[in-house]
Amino acid sequence: MRVVRAAEPSNVWDTFSDTWVATDALGRVVPTHAEVGAPRPDRTVGVFYFLWHGAHIQGGPYDVTKILAQDPEAMRKPDSPLWGPLHAPHHWGESIFGYYLTRDESVLRKHAQMLSDAGVDVVIFDVTNQITYKDDYMALLRVWSELRALGNRTPQVAFLCPFWDPAKVVRELWRDLYSQGLFADLWFRWDGKPLILADPALLSERVGNEKHNTPTELLPGHSLGQSFVVSEQFDKVGACFPTWKTTNACLTLKLFKDGPGGEELGQQRFTNVLDNDWRYLVFQNPIPPGRYYLEATDAAGRIGWWSHTQDLFAQGHAFADRAAVAGDRALRVFTASSETRRIHAFFTFRKPQPDYFRGPTGPDQWSWLEVYPQHVFTNSAGQKEQMSVGIAQNAVGNRLGSMSEPGARGRSFHKGATDNRPDAVRYGFNVSEQWDRALAEDPQFIFVTGWNEWIAGRFAEFNGVRLPVMFVDQFDQEHSRDIEPMRGGHGDDYYYQLVSYIRRYKGARPLGPVKSAKISIDGEFDDWRAVEPEFRDTIGDPVNRSHRGWDKSVTYVNRTGRNDIVAAKASFSGKEFLAYVRTHAPLTTPLGTNWMVLLLDVDANPTNGWFGYDFRVNAFRPSEGEAAVERWESSGWRRCGTALCRFAGNELELSVPWLALQLDRPPATVDFKWTDNCFAAGDWTDFTLNGDAAPNDRFNYRAILR
Repeated sequence: MRVVRAAEPSNVWDTFSDTWVATDALGRVVPTHAEVGAPRPDRTVGVFYFLWHGAHIQGGPYDVTKILAQDPEAMRKPDSPLWGPLHAPHHWGESIFGYYLTRDESVLRKHAQMLSDAGVDVVIFDVTNQITYKDDYMALLRVWSELRALGNRTPQVAFLCPFWDPAKVVRELWRDLYSQGLFADLWFRWDGKPLILADPALLSERVGNEKHNTPTELLPGHSLGQSFVVSEQFDKVGACFPTWKTTNACLTLKLFKDGPGGEELGQQRFTNVLDNDWRYLVFQNPIPPGRYYLEATDAAGRIGWWSHTQDLFAQGHAFADRAAVAGDRALRVFTASSETRRIHAFFTFRKPQPDYFRGPTGPDQWSWLEVYPQHVFTNSAGQKEQMSVGIAQNAVGNRLGSMSEPGARGRSFHKGATDNRPDAVRYGFNVSEQWDRALAEDPQFIFVTGWNEWIAGRFAEFNGVRLPVMFVDQFDQEHSRDIEPMRGGHGDDYYYQLVSYIRRYKGARPLGPVKSAKISIDGEFDDWRAVEPEFRDTIGDPVNRSHRGWDKSVTYVNRTGRNDIVAAKASFSGKEFLAYVRTHAPLTTPLGTNWMVLLLDVDANPTNGWFGYDFRVNAFRPSEGEAAVERWESSGWRRCGTALCRFAGNELELSVPWLALQLDRPPATVDFKWTDNCFAAGDWTDFTLNGDAAPNDRFNYRAILR
């Protein structure tokens, strides 16, 4: 099988994000090339992504975490005014970006940047509820296409379609997107074709009778059958078979033209039939319209054919031992339109397995979420193709459950139990266990669930369990499965955990030492051309936001975006550290303490200083051509020296004496970051929410000096 990776923009601007360094709020260090080895281009990561924010608003936002903080007994009070209506979406918590809507372009841009920086190759849209969210995915594709036009990398896209009835959704996606050739550079391809997660056996237009009220047992030496008439050609016909939960049930299906005595057109032996499985005869060449007879014979083990005691299917009759009897048997006939044949030829299909426990029932299936230990899903060549990794699972014991039930497998569930240590929810023990399992098996593709689901409907009953208030897929901080950073709680802990595991899976590029040059701080920048490496940042990412939120009375506004930092360099001599930065457009007029600030970690200790930064440079300029050097001293920044600084056009350079950094010689490494107009709250969120930071979010560049 040939894996086709994400197509690069024609003018790709590689930020080398896999060489960036970071330490999260828990002190966990993101591994680099030295720990994870060289990149492996034959390994791919997808993340489950949700388009539905705004499509199902019924008031609110209703935040379960805030509701329970206000009334800890609310789960016993279905009539509490704190809850939204039954079935209305409720948020389990608040995203760092607020209760946003999918079409908020600032959020879409940030998602593209964060996921690409992490090494995610494809986002897989959830369209399993028979809604494609066309306007929402079109908005995302347009915004991401704009980013790619600037040269940025973004993930590509694919769709997870309804598990049991995907035909409507697949056809809509085909007609609205794929057949039109829209945003084709963003289609994720697998085995040479656009990937779609849908059962190809369920795509054809379907006729027949699926209603049943009695299982008719097929005894050895006997036969059961159903005649039918179709007015269009068809390529597949099948039936539903009860096995009374036994194993090793077998039978043979045969298709005859006209009736029981007609010409046999094909047969197949089915073994190890599972209870209530649909099994099909599939024909490579379509069968013409006409009258036909499907027959089941040669039973082994206990097996039957689901039937109905009434005559429900006007185009056929039930048979027993080739004699017509009352009623009809469950039957599906899939007609083969020209559109369906084009769809089959266009996509690479992988049948999605909805079950968390069962594993694959055949080749070319993929999982989206499973309990530990997850199964390996193989392709038709027998290769280890895919596994899922989940943040949490709405599984209770060995059954599908709701996240709000006692015993659900939350973020802290591992080693068969929930870890009750303080702050366990922040460490991602559940997903770590699943990642470790996936890394050990090393499939070609890992599907991570998920990024930004955030909401779940309020129910009173699910899967045979009835409680006053229930939430199935999301509930609270512990019982939720989003990686996107949250406001408060675990913040961005899960994001950097994702980055770390993707690097362990896919590898990372090495970063070479700084190649210095003699630099004069004179506002002339040609002498920087010889300096390597060039450190890069996303193009077009300064924050510029204005969009309504979930609550129509709320508009999220942020106009802090100003200078777009795109590249930086570092050089050094025995006496000074030199830094260079370039923006996408000419620099704005220097204003305040938030203009083009350089942050430095010179002691290789991310746990001290201000978020690991020991010094900052250029927060203010004491005189023309100078920039203040300040040291973090527990309660704030204190001036400790002066740097030379010049800027012109879209470039800036400065030199900082090692003595001002309280060093008598160059250290082995300097981690650094440029920011513009970031600082507001004074915490880590500033790097994500405001202005521009290079590199993005908590990441730093690392200059290797010796």
